[in-house]
Amino acid sequence: MEDDGAGPQRLQKVLAAAGVGSRRKCEELIAAGRVTVDGRRATLGDKVDPQRAAIVVDGDRIVTDTRLVYLALHKPPGVVSTMADERGRPGIAELLGNTVPQRVYHVGRLDTDSEGLLLLTNDGELAHRLTHPSYGVPKTYLAEVPGPLPRAVGRALRAGVELEDGPARVDAFRLIDTTPRTALVELTLHEGRKHIVRRMLDYLGHPVNRLIRVKVGPVSLGDLKPGRWRHLTRPEVAALFAAAEKAPTGDGPHDNADA
Repeated sequence: MEDDGAGPQRLQKVLAAAGVGSRRKCEELIAAGRVTVDGRRATLGDKVDPQRAAIVVDGDRIVTDTRLVYLALHKPPGVVSTMADERGRPGIAELLGNTVPQRVYHVGRLDTDSEGLLLLTNDGELAHRLTHPSYGVPKTYLAEVPGPLPRAVGRALRAGVELEDGPARVDAFRLIDTTPRTALVELTLHEGRKHIVRRMLDYLGHPVNRLIRVKVGPVSLGDLKPGRWRHLTRPEVAALFAAAEKAPTGDGPHDNADA
């Protein structure tokens, strides 16, 4: 008798519905030992609850709960990182419109003047891991600052600067372009203290004129236009799970308004 779609279902059916391949291809993956369910090697004939099981194929987590959504949004400057703003300012919900039936939440924030990549999801566990600094998920920014930019700025940011709420440093720094009047730099860091990028550069005498987040973990902004959004691909979601899989090493400040 065919599964009715409620409760446990045949594993190959669940994998096929998640886009892994045809049922026959999924059966081959299971038989080859390339699929695990809740940490154990799967076998043909297994049934799983797609809303609860943690299914991994070739090391990649496969999202089989159809209730879960994962979105990338290009937040423009002037839009607040909230679904609804009590002061009536434009927010994320206005960019999504009525096209996403699920209730989603932003993963971290960008301050109102900043722009770039925001992830949105209704997967609370993944959102927690992506925003908590103890999981070490990096975020990459492009910042336009007054130029010229001395080499000492990059060295200081990598070594760490002492802010009013403690030391802060970048994981990586790169000078993209420079002129006598402006410089474009790329910074990668994994912590999320409020306005951390702006405060670090301002501390060194180079206040930020424009700030764009271009990457969160393995997901890039790419050519997504301001105000537009898209669903993450299955490989992107799997890569996010892999990036957020590291066990936490201790408590730290959450990603509240990290730009």
